[in-house]
Amino acid sequence: MSLVALATAYGGPEVLTVTDETVGEPGPGEARIAVRASGVNPIDYKSYSGAFGRDPSRLPLRLGSEAAGVVTAIGPDAAGPAGPLAVGDEVIAYRAPGAYAAELLVPAQALVPRPAELDWPEAAGLMLTGATAWHALAVTGVREGDTVLVHGGAGGAGVMAIQLAADRGARVVATASPANHDLLRELGAVPVSYGNGLAERVRAAAPQGVNAAVDTVGTDEAIDVSLALVANRSRIVTIAAFARGLELGIKVIGGAPGADPGTEIRQAARLELVRLARAEQLRVIVSQTFPLTEVAAAHRAAMTGHTQGKIALTMLAPGAALEHQPLTGPKAQFAGLVANASTQAAHAGAEAVFH
Repeated sequence: MSLVALATAYGGPEVLTVTDETVGEPGPGEARIAVRASGVNPIDYKSYSGAFGRDPSRLPLRLGSEAAGVVTAIGPDAAGPAGPLAVGDEVIAYRAPGAYAAELLVPAQALVPRPAELDWPEAAGLMLTGATAWHALAVTGVREGDTVLVHGGAGGAGVMAIQLAADRGARVVATASPANHDLLRELGAVPVSYGNGLAERVRAAAPQGVNAAVDTVGTDEAIDVSLALVANRSRIVTIAAFARGLELGIKVIGGAPGADPGTEIRQAARLELVRLARAEQLRVIVSQTFPLTEVAAAHRAAMTGHTQGKIALTMLAPGAALEHQPLTGPKAQFAGLVANASTQAAHAGAEAVFH
């Protein structure tokens, strides 16, 4: 039996429960993993909020789509994008429906190696936002010499978009509250505060002009400023303002009706994200972790909109004690910037940065 988180009804986090389910043996091309951490993303709580309908036949809903863990069993011909799998391999699973679980049975093709440079919560938070940002930069054709505007630079997708655009040789201007400006500078962006006068502040930060814009927040301000500053609408992309984006003819990506899911682009991005993380050219910010048994508390924290980067759910390793895990990672100075930004955000009532 394995612990798994479920939404038993539509509503808020109060509908979540953790129960036991049996996990079977892997069949051909499959693997079973002992999950060490699962990434929390807005789509997870939106899925049971009623935002996508309230079909009772879909209940109970399993949640999550990304995890990191250890292979415990493999079926015949179990090979991932990086090659054959073996028991004991440390892996990231994406896409992995139902990833809020202590054990997962997944197609082997969903598994890529975990970079040793990332701890378990960081590894669990790498793929969804990383692949989303990769997709956004691909469809807008971001390349060396471009200037890119990223809306929501302190959120999960924004953090990734900044780093990946900089890796391509682009100059990045990113929006955030003042509490997060040091964090954005550390990531390689020129920070600007959102709010009245944003377009003028971006023009001052990028007098040579803006070539492309990535909207991770979905506000009217983000869309309006992008349209004002980027001449070519095909180089503006949103991952959140679905209806307005489709109406205006800008790029709309993700899982919404009419959006470009970018399945092949995102699948191909996985090994590139692993490569960059191994080279310490790509960081994952995890500001909070919660045990799987406290999934409702994790979702309440994510829904406040005061989270830098990602939240992760953690599982028990054999013999481990159940406890909240502190912020970890290879960059102590960087972690200090995240903590400082969190403190300032709490005092200032900072922006929603959870995409």
